[in-house]
Parts: sequence; structure tokens; C-alpha cells
Amino acid sequence: MSSSMLFNVTTFAYMISTVVFFAFLASKNKTIGSVASFVAYAGLIVQTVAIGLRWKESYDMGVGHAPMSNLYESIVFFTWTIVLILAYIDFRYKYRVVGAFVVPFSLLGMAWAQLGMNTGIEPLVPALQSNWLLYHVITCFLGYAAFAVACGVSIMYLIKAAVEGDDASKPAGGMMSMFPPIKVLDDLSYRAIMIGFPLLTLGIITGAAWANYAWGTYWSWDPKETWSLITWFVYAAYLHARITRGWVGKRAAWLAVIGFAATLFCYLGVNLFLSGLHSYGNSKM
Repeated sequence: MSSSMLFNVTTFAYMISTVVFFAFLASKNKTIGSVASFVAYAGLIVQTVAIGLRWKESYDMGVGHAPMSNLYESIVFFTWTIVLILAYIDFRYKYRVVGAFVVPFSLLGMAWAQLGMNTGIEPLVPALQSNWLLYHVITCFLGYAAFAVACGVSIMYLIKAAVEGDDASKPAGGMMSMFPPIKVLDDLSYRAIMIGFPLLTLGIITGAAWANYAWGTYWSWDPKETWSLITWFVYAAYLHARITRGWVGKRAAWLAVIGFAATLFCYLGVNLFLSGLHSYGNSKM
């Protein structure tokens, strides 16, 4: 079985998980929620095997590099890290319903990658032929994944706050009763960003080291570098406002959503719409 077939199975698993999570929201049946999580984590295991197999396939072809070198491979890895961070949040804090607002990110990413991109394994361009590729991509995408989880949780917060009010003095019934308490949602978003921010910082540092190796300069204000710095400042502002100004609630939730929008533009928008040192064609990072 090829890695491409396993990635198709992964996409199908995330689609089924998303549908079952929505059924969980509608039915409030805990068994259905358990099935949704099981399918998502089964997809994560299959995707892990597929990534390893694609890595092996690259060596079999004589190319021999980690499967993180182009846009297709990076999206696949990004979706993997999202479900991985979700699994950590789920097992640590036991709020299964969060998956309904996070797994769809992985589904959309995998569906786009499988249906709209060149999935072939290609040789690395000279700038990517460095071990810094592995360090940079892993730290960045783990950070991005934590921000995706924070965004999903913040969307839950905004929905619940709109229904209940920030003080939750009159708890809503129905689907809202399945959501964690509003203060817990606020705290989960903060904790996810506290995971993502140092990882993004490490990603920027390893990226600078890689840039010096590849181009002889640590920083060149390339569009990718500029937007990574903008994203870093958004989340730095979030943490600063929360720690020193006591920003919680809707303002913090909206800032988490804006931060993830900046993250997506840093990752996809720059690749697809802007040109610079990081532009190796639409199939490359």
C-alpha cells in the first residue's frame, strides 16, 4: 500500500470524524462523541504511518528527504500536528466536544491537499538541502497547530458567550450545555497559545539559522519572514495583554482568532500570493 492511499484513508477518517462530531453536538450522546474521537485518532495513526511510508518512498526513489519540503507535504504535516495537539488537549483536559471545532481544520487541509495539489515526490531545491528544514518545519507547525486549537476553542467561547453572556449567570441548555464552562474555554485557549508561542519562537530562530546557512544572512525582510514576525507580535500582544492587563473573555478570544488568521496568511497566503526567497512555486514552501 502506498502513502497516497493511506493519505486518502486519513482524509476519509477525518471526514467521518467531523460528521460524527456534528452528530455528537446534535444528539449530546457521549457514545457518539467517543466514536468521533476514536475515528479522528485512528486517522492520526494512519497518517503517521503514511508520513513514515512517504519518507521511505523518497529514499527508494533516490531523493531521500523528510516529507516536509513542499506545500502538499507541509499541509499534510500541518493537519497531522493539529490532531496531535487536539489529542493532547483531549487526554489532558477531557473536553471531547473541542474536537468538533478542531478536526474540521484537518479535514479541510487534507481534502485540499489530496484533491488540488501535485502529490509527487520531488528532489529538494538547494536551499532546502539542510537539516535545518526538519527543525524549522517541526517547531513552526507544532506552533501553528496549537494556534489552530486555540482558534477552535475561542470560536466555542464566542458562541457560548453570545448565548449565555460572559458571566454565564443563566446557563443555556441544548448544545451549549455540552460546551465547557466559559471560563474553562478561555483558559484552554490561553494554554494552547502558551504551547504555540514558544514553538513559533523556536521556529523563527531555526528559520533564521537556516536562512544564514542557505542565503548568508539571518534576516532579509522576505515576505515570509515579515509575516512570521507579524504573527509573533500578535500572539506576543495576546500574552502581554492577558498577563499585564488582565485581558480575558471576548477580547482575548477575538485576538486568538485574528492570530490564527495571521498564521494562515503567513503559511498559505505568502506562499500563494507573494514572491520572495521562500517562493519555490506553488508546490513548494
